[in-house]
Formats: sequence, C-alpha cells, structure tokens
Amino acid sequence: MKEFCEKNGIRLTENEMLSRHTSFRTGGPARYFAAPADEADLAALLKYARERAVPTFIMGNGTNLLAPDEGFDGLVIALGERFAAIRAERDIVTAQAGALLSQVGRFALQQGLTGFEFAHGIPGSVGGGVYMNAGAYGGELKDVTERVRFLDESLELRALDGAQCGFAYRTSAFKSRPGWIVTGADFRLVPGNTNEIAAKMEDLARRRRDKQPLEYPSAGSTFKRPEGYFAAKLIEDAGLKGTAVGGAQVSEKHAGFVINRGGATTGDILRLMELVRETVLARFGVTLEPEVERMRPREI
Repeated sequence: MKEFCEKNGIRLTENEMLSRHTSFRTGGPARYFAAPADEADLAALLKYARERAVPTFIMGNGTNLLAPDEGFDGLVIALGERFAAIRAERDIVTAQAGALLSQVGRFALQQGLTGFEFAHGIPGSVGGGVYMNAGAYGGELKDVTERVRFLDESLELRALDGAQCGFAYRTSAFKSRPGWIVTGADFRLVPGNTNEIAAKMEDLARRRRDKQPLEYPSAGSTFKRPEGYFAAKLIEDAGLKGTAVGGAQVSEKHAGFVINRGGATTGDILRLMELVRETVLARFGVTLEPEVERMRPREI
C-alpha cells in the first residue's frame, strides 16, 4: 500500500488515530489512512484495495461517524481538504465531495447566491451531506441538488440528476448502494442580496449557538426524528437529560445531542445510545433510530 501510494502521489499514513478525524473525538488507529485528490486517485486506490481484499471505508469530515475504539484494520480513504474544490457557473455551484457544507455556504454568499443558507451550519462535507440528505431549519440538500457525480461498483464515473437520487429524510440512493461513492455535486441556487444572505446565515448560526452544545464534541443530532414526535423531547420527557455513561452524556443543553464530556470512548457513546433507546421505547413505545453512522467496511 505504501509503495503504491508513493508511486501515485497519494498521501498515506499508517496507524492514524481516527479520533483525530471524527467530531466525537473517539476511535482507534486505522491501519492505512489515505487522502486522494481526485476521482482518478480514488478509483486507483479502490481498485488496488479490491484486488488485495483490503477492508475499505470511505469517510468525509467524520462529523456523523462513530469509529471503533479498536481501530480499523484496513484502508480508510478520507475525502477531505485535498478533495474540496468549489466553483460556480452562473447560478450553479459545483463542489467536490470533501468540501465542507460551511465552505460551500460561504462561497455561495461570495457569489451572491441564496438557497444554501440552511446548510451553512451543518458540520459535514458535501459527500456525507448528499449521502444522508443532510438538512436543518426547514431545508434539505435535496431541495438544491441539481446533479451528483459518483463512482459506481465498476469504478466508473457516473452522474445522476437530483430527482434520480432517491432523496428522503436522512437518506438517499447512495445509502442503499454501498458500491456508489459520491465524488461531487452541483447545487442550483438563486441570485440574491448578499446582505440578506449574510444576515440569514448569522441568524441561523446564533440559533445554533444558543440551543446546541457546540462546546463539546458530538455528531449533532444523535437520533432521527420519529414520525409525529421530536427525539429531543422524548428523551427529555424520559428524564434522560444529563444521563452519562463513562465520558458520554446526554447534553443538559439539548437532549437530542449525545456529547463527549471528556475521555469518552465509542463504546461509552454506544452504550448510552442504547440506554436512551430502551428507556424511550419503554416509556413511550417509540423506537428511536440512530442518525449517527458507524464505521464498517463497505463493499467495493
């Protein structure tokens, strides 16, 4: 793996701590951790790993991810800052999968384009956001996604129009097709007033700061919104605010967040999540589904 990456100019580190790359700040070492710069690098890495049966995981900004405490004995491919180009042509903003949604939001503001303000504060990348149809404050990526580029099971670069991506609440066609890897997206926005766009972004940022425990590592909302309910209210009404397992805690500021109060392990977080699920089910008969993803090898 090392010789292959050196030959192809792909950044590679060995025994890289995943806690450095996840917003929960948990996770053990990845045997190999590679950072490709484009689709060609990514396809070459995946082909190399497939031929050698190396377990592989694709990650973005790690903001909705639980990495194993024991680490990952395989190849983690990070679509990050080297895979994060953004450009605009009229009202279309094109971004690689590693671009942060916050970066796309700021870029759209600079271009005088509105429609992406809702996503500016979501702490994730374009690839991860498209994968789970990220959303906040009444908006979802499906509302603005014009086209998505991806590598398919044959490592061929393909594209789908937004309407073909199977977007629904916190899911997309890419979640049901693990061999499809998002490499970028086009977002159709609308010309707007930069002062108004900036004011809306600041208003949403203020609301986040006021209501969410941003001072602690977390993955944002831990559970999906159950139909007809709000996860945070169910958790709070079950008396679980402040409940802790090891270093993991149900936030006292917002019950929808499980946070790392300091020294938490992924195991702590998972045990706390299960306690929350069991308690809410017993009290209200509602099953909470995790919004956070767990790192597992993917079929490539």
